[in-house]
Amino acid sequence: MSNRTHSTFDDACYLALKARDARFDGCFFTGITSTGIYCRPVCRVRTPKRENCRFFHHAAQAEQAGFRPCLRCRPELAPATQAGAVPAWSMQDASSILALQAARLMDVSADNTLVSGNVAALAQRLGISDRHLRRIFEAQFGVSPLQYLQTRRLLCAKQLLTDTRLPAAQVAHMSGFASVRRFNAAFVGHYGLNPTQLRRTGAASVQSGQPASIQVRLAYRPPYDVTAMLQFLETRQIAGVEQVTQTPQQQSIARTLRVSQGQQVVTGWLIARFDQAHCRVILTVSDTLGDVLPQVMAAVRRLLDLDADPSAINQVLHDAFPDADGLRLPGTVDGFELAVRAVLGQQISVAAARTLCARLVARFGDPVSTPIAGLNRLFPSATTLAAASGDALGQLGIVRQRQAAIQALARAVAEQGLSLHAGADLAQTQAALLALPGIGDWTTQYISMRALGWPDALVAGDVALQKALGVRDQPQPARAAQAASQAWQPWRSYAVIRAWAGLPTAAPPKATPTPLSLSI
Repeated sequence: MSNRTHSTFDDACYLALKARDARFDGCFFTGITSTGIYCRPVCRVRTPKRENCRFFHHAAQAEQAGFRPCLRCRPELAPATQAGAVPAWSMQDASSILALQAARLMDVSADNTLVSGNVAALAQRLGISDRHLRRIFEAQFGVSPLQYLQTRRLLCAKQLLTDTRLPAAQVAHMSGFASVRRFNAAFVGHYGLNPTQLRRTGAASVQSGQPASIQVRLAYRPPYDVTAMLQFLETRQIAGVEQVTQTPQQQSIARTLRVSQGQQVVTGWLIARFDQAHCRVILTVSDTLGDVLPQVMAAVRRLLDLDADPSAINQVLHDAFPDADGLRLPGTVDGFELAVRAVLGQQISVAAARTLCARLVARFGDPVSTPIAGLNRLFPSATTLAAASGDALGQLGIVRQRQAAIQALARAVAEQGLSLHAGADLAQTQAALLALPGIGDWTTQYISMRALGWPDALVAGDVALQKALGVRDQPQPARAAQAASQAWQPWRSYAVIRAWAGLPTAAPPKATPTPLSLSI
């Protein structure tokens, strides 16, 4: 980076810092040389002098430079950078994209070998040598992969220590440290504090009003159209599994949840409540999910798309959708659940798909105890649906073609031949989905968009999208949509959501051989 470019970046960061602009939260961090700490741009402390500020793209860079995280603004609460939102592959920027993909895998992967810091395994996943991975990663981020991962672990642990009363040994394990000794040494070495010194007086594992629960905070960058996000989820909520609340007093989603960790499966419930005044979500989780709290937090971030960077997205999409700057990409907490819902939503209305999902949950979902009235079922597991007979599914009103698709999908996931999460390989996962009976390009793209969190998926056969692009009346509208959507890259998933939001609120469309845009 040239000195002039570096100076321009620093000048822009200082302006955002003075304004405490939440739109840039997590996009950069400020190291303050007079105190030795680094802060988020939203920190409420007195604005430091310009000459005392150093600016970093990533928290790992600030820590590598010797700065400690601020105990007031807490950098661990900042939204993550959207490392997966990279342009299409090209030889010119292949090294940069590989480095971004490596960071994305470390941020979201469910692969234990990657979480444990095995750089060789990560390099193998990317198809390069570990030496090349270190070289391109340091060129892109200014730190090594292990330093990046170490910062991620420490900040995760810092949040758990500050917001909960979970035992320090449990926090160490949950954050990815092999032993408490290494955990303590890393904390003292990086932050100059013993982990227990971060405990905040009054933090408790049992929160007021929710029995046996844990509460943490998750930040996001504005603008965020909370009402639109919750309306999208409310329209598709499944009785017994999900419950959206939109009142003047509260905007939230509550649901049941199953999380797998190795051979262990834990179940429980969560409530994600928006606090728009502070650009954050207050997440309350049952204590039964305490051992997998980081996974639950990550799942909620993906469900509500809390790590999106609206500035980058709107720079590409604002002209086409000028009234939709706050719309986010609804995700999921369970990729298999989303895939089954997508299959059930093929060629029928959202209301009809909800009915089928509710029947499926009532018949095959395990009961679960929650303090929330109406939430009492888990979505059926892949193992359960793989063992379900066609006749049992047919009795619920599911037609033969979708019976076969659900069974094949469930078998593929249960046998671990198919992974549906944000760290899964996109091309391999899409190919595996297309090989299953009853799953075509529309369903595959929809799953990629919401279950894999891919920002550039395109449901080219979607009616609403074709209308938004003005190609509906062309002889091959899907092909024309593909060509016309190039200007929206790499944010075509967000363009789809904005096109759907532009539909008139009328009666649900009737069943048609053309894939419907409003899938469950």
